[in-house]
Amino acid sequence: MPAILNRPACALAAMLVLGLVVPTALPSAAFARSSGTERTLKMVDTDKDGTIDLAEAQAAAGKVFDAAETDKDGTVDAKELKGRVSKTDLKAADTDNDGTLDRKEYLALVEQRFKAADPDKDGTLDAKELKTPAGGSLLQLLK
Repeated sequence: MPAILNRPACALAAMLVLGLVVPTALPSAAFARSSGTERTLKMVDTDKDGTIDLAEAQAAAGKVFDAAETDKDGTVDAKELKGRVSKTDLKAADTDNDGTLDRKEYLALVEQRFKAADPDKDGTLDAKELKTPAGGSLLQLLK
């Protein structure tokens, strides 16, 4: 009789162990990216409609630009951007070829990445779109 009573206890113990182990086995990078995406969406979505439009993205990017522009020369360089933009992307966005991005160039890059992340061309990005590689590329410029 005691062996029968132990089966449910063992099953319960196994479920508890799985409940503790399985979540740690999930890809933490995907979880972190997801929660980071949601957090950034809420931060940038000033009209609280659950999406980001280009004006909201550029407003957030403007704040990022201002915070990154530490030497107050009106531009940001690779060092000030702290990995937000690859050297290749910086060069492509640097229309005046001075090795830096001014506010206009930075916001043009934001617009380019916004459009790339908006495959349905509805002018807004939801959480699903922001979780794509193109959306992630845009989010790097907004946080």
